[in-house]
Amino acid sequence: MVGFLEVRKRFDFRSVEIGRWVTDDEKQRNAVLFYDALCDLMTVLGGTESLISLRGSLALQYGIGGRPGVAAHYTPATRSFSLAKNAGPGSIAHEWFHAFDHYISDKLFDSAGTLSASSGHSARSSQFGSKRWLMNQTPVVHPLNDLLQACYQAVLLTDGGTEPSDLFRQSAKADKAAGRIYYSQPEELCARAFEAFVQDSTSCSNSFLVSGTLGTDEAKMGLYPRGEHRVRINYLFGRYFSSLGQALRASEA
Repeated sequence: MVGFLEVRKRFDFRSVEIGRWVTDDEKQRNAVLFYDALCDLMTVLGGTESLISLRGSLALQYGIGGRPGVAAHYTPATRSFSLAKNAGPGSIAHEWFHAFDHYISDKLFDSAGTLSASSGHSARSSQFGSKRWLMNQTPVVHPLNDLLQACYQAVLLTDGGTEPSDLFRQSAKADKAAGRIYYSQPEELCARAFEAFVQDSTSCSNSFLVSGTLGTDEAKMGLYPRGEHRVRINYLFGRYFSSLGQALRASEA
């Protein structure tokens, strides 16, 4: 039977922590769900176990550090992905992309960036690649980086690359109605676009990994990509992760 120890060993996560109030039955049941979801994610991305754990840098937490009303979250400071007890089905793809977006930031952009000297490394290290892309920071020249930047551009801008995308406009509209800035943040836009890519994959039918990008109130509000925009984003994410997976397999052979 698969447990969280097998989850950690299979993907080489930095650590796996379980909350003290999680029962043995809950631990066992959710370990299987995690394991299957992460295997399905690996299949969708065409990658390796090292991609899922971000080369062993990512930590998993279950039933620890929950926040009211938040089923799952990624914490940049500790590079940890957390799922609340008895909550969060369908959140894994979204939060995993936050972790990836954060991890890839210093590989995608010049470490010096365009931040002021007073901002320092700690400010850069807490930023997501999508946000740094929107800030027009200096990219590291590499074919894979070019492919990822094309994904960011497709999510955030129109075809011509000169105007905000419909996804951004609808998200900003939702933020204005709620009196906050959340949905329209670049890292949130890209994470929701990634969710849609995963859910649309023919090799994915795992509702613990992803759900809710079609038919939900959020989807009807335009908070997930729609129509041709969704098709284009899916193609670009597929092209990027397929190329990344090939590179990883070659390096690990």
